Amino acid sequence: MSELLKKIDARTKLAGTNKLEILLFSLGTDQRTGRRETFGINVFKVREVMRTPEITAAPEMTASVEGMVSLRGQLVPVIDLAKYTGIITETKPEIMIVTEYNGHTQGFLVEAVDTILRLDWSLMRVPPEMISNRMGGLVTAVTELNDQTLVMMIDVEKVLAETTQIDDSYQFVNIEPVSVPRMVFYADDSAVARKQIERTLDAMGIRHAGAINGRQAWEELQRLAVQAESAHRPLNEMLHLVLTDVEMPEMDGYILTKMIKTDARFAGIPVLMHSSLSGHSNQKLGQSVGVDEYVSKFEPHKLAQKIRQLLKLDN
Repeated sequence: MSELLKKIDARTKLAGTNKLEILLFSLGTDQRTGRRETFGINVFKVREVMRTPEITAAPEMTASVEGMVSLRGQLVPVIDLAKYTGIITETKPEIMIVTEYNGHTQGFLVEAVDTILRLDWSLMRVPPEMISNRMGGLVTAVTELNDQTLVMMIDVEKVLAETTQIDDSYQFVNIEPVSVPRMVFYADDSAVARKQIERTLDAMGIRHAGAINGRQAWEELQRLAVQAESAHRPLNEMLHLVLTDVEMPEMDGYILTKMIKTDARFAGIPVLMHSSLSGHSNQKLGQSVGVDEYVSKFEPHKLAQKIRQLLKLDN
């Protein structure tokens, strides 16, 4: 299994190239449909892959959470992805993908892992409505391999949010509103993350608009730039901050940032990278393409603090 992950060491070279590496895996053949789907997860989120260890059942967990395992002294929740996605299979998941993102570690039980595939984010497409509906919004992007196999990228933020079942309302309490009108544009392919961004900005009293990937964001940002030129106004009087995820189909956050930072029309508009890839190396990669600040996902108060800092609204 270690041979499979040797390529991970080279992944940091992908920043700013609009490329990614995904680990392909399957959940088994669905007994209802006879289909055996192929899924993918960004290698950046994978800490290790192992045979399924002994799992200790935990009380009051959701049906798809099998329990907990101890990994080097750390208790890690284990989620059966087949159960989570509603796939009914006779095979027992033999592999556990240990993932780490946004400061959380969890194990995903899968039937088998295949290979690590390197491809361009431009080949990752927004999923058709049919797939989104069938998978309950779990899929954030799809791509087709040379053999016509369809690979579906899973929304790990959605999995985490729905399996923990934590009431996060308290996280938005006491977020201080801004005293002057401001406009923020954000880009994120996760519906869960977009909702949290909107709730944070609403609590701050900041106007906002968004996009579901970097390509759509760049198109919308260029429209704003044209509007500013037509009105004979600097763009930074109409748009005050861009907030972007890293992982997005068609154009990732690194490329979006490079496009913004190399376009003179966007001078004076800071870019805040908002990602579940919370490692130090990822922050350095963001800085290398011109990101002004970095904040991890699912921490509204920290997000609000960074926004205030970049908008120069700190008291």
